[in-house]
Amino acid sequence: MSIRRVRNIIFLRDVSILSVTAFGGPQGHFGMFLDMLVKKRAYLSEEDLVELFALCQVLPGPTSTQTITSLGYKIGGPNLAYLTLLVWMLPAISIMTTLAILVGTAQDLNISLDFLKFIEPVAVGIVAYSSYRICSKVVNTKLGFALMIISAVASYVLKSPYAFPALIILGGLATTWKYKQQPVEEKERIKINWSNLILWGTVLASVAILGGITRFQPILILENFYRNGSLIFGGGQVLVPLLYTEFVEFKEMLTKDEFIHGYGMVQAIPGPTFSFSAYVGALSIDNMGIGGRIFGAIMAALGIFLPGTFLIFFVIRFWEQLKKYRSVKASLEGINAVSAGMVIAATFLILIPMKPSLLNYGLMIGTTATLLFTKFPTPIIIVGGLILGIILA
Repeated sequence: MSIRRVRNIIFLRDVSILSVTAFGGPQGHFGMFLDMLVKKRAYLSEEDLVELFALCQVLPGPTSTQTITSLGYKIGGPNLAYLTLLVWMLPAISIMTTLAILVGTAQDLNISLDFLKFIEPVAVGIVAYSSYRICSKVVNTKLGFALMIISAVASYVLKSPYAFPALIILGGLATTWKYKQQPVEEKERIKINWSNLILWGTVLASVAILGGITRFQPILILENFYRNGSLIFGGGQVLVPLLYTEFVEFKEMLTKDEFIHGYGMVQAIPGPTFSFSAYVGALSIDNMGIGGRIFGAIMAALGIFLPGTFLIFFVIRFWEQLKKYRSVKASLEGINAVSAGMVIAATFLILIPMKPSLLNYGLMIGTTATLLFTKFPTPIIIVGGLILGIILA
């Protein structure tokens, strides 16, 4: 067996370990990537990991997933990269699909889900904490603050999935004019391999056309998630307002409670937060049995993960040259501010329908405060809310 093949197998084994032990979203994942991939295995330097992680935060798609699949691409090319994607997302996707089937079956059999009722205020607290974190990290100018507020109000009022890409584009354009404030760097001629971008666009057009012709629900789910996966800047936090608006408010394919229960649960499992898509996709199909729910979960997972994968493989080849252009750097301020506003809107979208009670508000505020002022693990908070619901139910 060649040395390269052994190295690839060891890398996939490391990815599989991370897939079942990495909690806490991209910020939590980064620390584990640093320990496992840099300090233990030396696949890359700490500086390279920081830069790769930053690049993936700039692009639409799941940050942690793009980071680890990009590393697989650098080590073993596209074949290893796609195997890395599969190994990384499979445990979380399987868990969230199973949870969706259990929730759907319970509702079909009229089994009470009251024991999940305290997941909602805990989840609202988590979203509020995420809102604070993303705002404090990316909004540090008056223009950025204004764009964040405008984005939050527009996202809440419009409640349409078609508003999000327009807001993101407008946000980027709104700060491009500040390019002169960026440092000048010596630029090289950009050499671009267009294959992965063409692949991304071809799949986007194909699923849209196929869905429009067939109206087959799993294909429509694939199209919905592929489109969303192509537009989500900012990771799992920004995923929430897009999916809530489209599947709860706009298309009414899930109830508010179903959505909140799933979002709460995904905080308690390891792996990518974008695995929440499998839960939403499974519950979006309600007339095809368990097999249909599994199919919906698979279509949703493929749709949400593939766009970011194609795009990072496209950009990583010329990122060194592109990032030296000042207008590109300047546009990121507006994109990040708009993304922050969407997370604020998500907090209010799921807060207002919550049943008003002192216990619910206490759990919500307590969750946010615990995450703000302590290092208490998010999964333990979720499990605590679940146990409280079981006791009081």
